[in-house]
Amino acid sequence: MSDKLTQLKTMTEVVADTGDIEAIKQYRPQDATTNPSLVLKAFSLSQYEPLILRAIQQSQQCAMDAADRLAVLIGVEILNIVPGKVSTEVDSRLSFDTAGTIEKARKLIALYETEGVSKKRILIKIAATWEGIQAAQILEKEGIQCNLTLLFGFAQAVACAEANITLVSPFVGRILDWYKKSTGQEEYAAENDPGVLSVSAIYHYYKTFEYQTIVMGASFRNLGEIEQLAGCDKLTISPALMEGLAADNAPLTQQLSPGTLPNGIQKITMSESIFRWMMNEDAMATEKLAEGIRNFTKDQITLETLLNERIGNAVR
Repeated sequence: MSDKLTQLKTMTEVVADTGDIEAIKQYRPQDATTNPSLVLKAFSLSQYEPLILRAIQQSQQCAMDAADRLAVLIGVEILNIVPGKVSTEVDSRLSFDTAGTIEKARKLIALYETEGVSKKRILIKIAATWEGIQAAQILEKEGIQCNLTLLFGFAQAVACAEANITLVSPFVGRILDWYKKSTGQEEYAAENDPGVLSVSAIYHYYKTFEYQTIVMGASFRNLGEIEQLAGCDKLTISPALMEGLAADNAPLTQQLSPGTLPNGIQKITMSESIFRWMMNEDAMATEKLAEGIRNFTKDQITLETLLNERIGNAVR
């Protein structure tokens, strides 16, 4: 029997949730995804020093521009390893700015093209706010594929599907975190994990109504969550959890399949008012979306501060 990571790859596309080049080389995922937190972690690794220097040199002493360029340069390095795509995130401070998100996405694509990378290999990562979804819908029509992230609520998933977004990233582990804190229940069986149930519901809804948007479960806390979502279109997994899967040779059962869908799913026709009402009624989704944007912004600002210090030292 092959290990669980190998088995999983036969039923689900595995994506590396890391900017660590060495980990990507080791586990050979189809795609990879990054975010400001992962780029910030990469900043402290010695192997990224040439990329940091290059980003600073190209940025004309602007830390915000250097951060964009560093994210793209790390993406290019990843694309030299993975056969598929890499996700690169738009500045989370633009999460409620449709025009600003579109402008930043176009800039990131242009930077990739300058490096000789086709936009076909890039997913622009955008927070799944109403404004972000509207920006992504426009970008998709321009041929710029998007990954809508920080997705916690069903309203976000439905709105993304109706906007013909390429891919959504519902966050399994962060949903579990909220429920643990909210209910005081410390342990959930994998099959009853609130994050697992959320992603399963999105998957079933998309397949029932034949939406083409890809479901990519993200933000896992344990191996059980991953195993319960085997068969999902894609799963983005950290190196530590990929290591755990690779060390286990027990059989892995496929849990999700387009051929086994529940009956009675009702279709929702989304509008801005319905979206905002559904989000208002979903405390978990509202709180985790806001928290995620704040945390990504904090890491983005920290990264820019470090880059600014490097730029200042270079000038002196």
